[in-house]
Amino acid sequence: MKWADFSKLIKLRLTFLVTFSASISFIIAVKANGGDTWGSLYSSTMWLNWVKLVIGGFLVTSAANSFNEVIEVETDKLMKRTMDRPMPAGRMTTGQGLVLGLGMGMLGTYLLGSLNILTGLLSVFSILLYAFVYTPLKRRSGVTAVVVGAIPGALPALIGYVAGQPHGRIDEIALILFSIQFIWQFVHFWAIAWVLDDDYKLAGFRLLPTGKRDKASAVITFIFAIIMVPVSLLPTIYGYGGYYVGGVSLAMSLLFLYQAFNLLRTLEVTAARKLMFGSFYYLPVVQLMFLFDFIGKVK
Repeated sequence: MKWADFSKLIKLRLTFLVTFSASISFIIAVKANGGDTWGSLYSSTMWLNWVKLVIGGFLVTSAANSFNEVIEVETDKLMKRTMDRPMPAGRMTTGQGLVLGLGMGMLGTYLLGSLNILTGLLSVFSILLYAFVYTPLKRRSGVTAVVVGAIPGALPALIGYVAGQPHGRIDEIALILFSIQFIWQFVHFWAIAWVLDDDYKLAGFRLLPTGKRDKASAVITFIFAIIMVPVSLLPTIYGYGGYYVGGVSLAMSLLFLYQAFNLLRTLEVTAARKLMFGSFYYLPVVQLMFLFDFIGKVK
């Protein structure tokens, strides 16, 4: 198998973003819990477990994406952006994709489960929800599919945090990290859906809030961009971040909001594309700022 085909099978850029998100949350969790039994941020044990998280998270995400492409192989043949993926293009069979997905899923779950049981269970839940609930829903109900899909889309932040503790637990910081990524998903996904609406319709997908590029879809996207402003400030509001993360998060959220407003004002694909690219920058910048500010603040 060529690397180009494998990268398309696992949706490499998406998988990298997901793994990055989980790794940031992992380090925050270690710092939040004073290192616990793993020692400090400079502990070799801590970094060994971080490597397990990165590899395990990468494999689990790759598995979910592989299952998604096995299920959607026929619809992928209909869309310009997906018809060159290895299975719809005939360079890989669905059986091969399924075997690869199962192998990556089992190995990834084993690595994550070796950190603590809750991390392993959450990773399995994420695969099942994304591949076998969200994927079939895309052809039945666009809004429901996006709501359901936002959960596994935000779970990496939660999984990473839970993995950063030997006995894995979900606390206030974990919920804040999850909430930021959960709300971000809606604006991010609807921006993509707006740009790719014509292609999605070739496969029978109606993923915008109203199923089409209209004022109502833009209004709903704009509302979620508004919600993103206070949600992004939760680390500062609850005292886990200082003014630096608050200032950067506010600036990024207002820029995000401005881009969403431009979409509402113009209803143009170019505005949606700018919002889409803005979403790619938004999440890593806010998460990294939270990490750096949190490490400096929490003693």
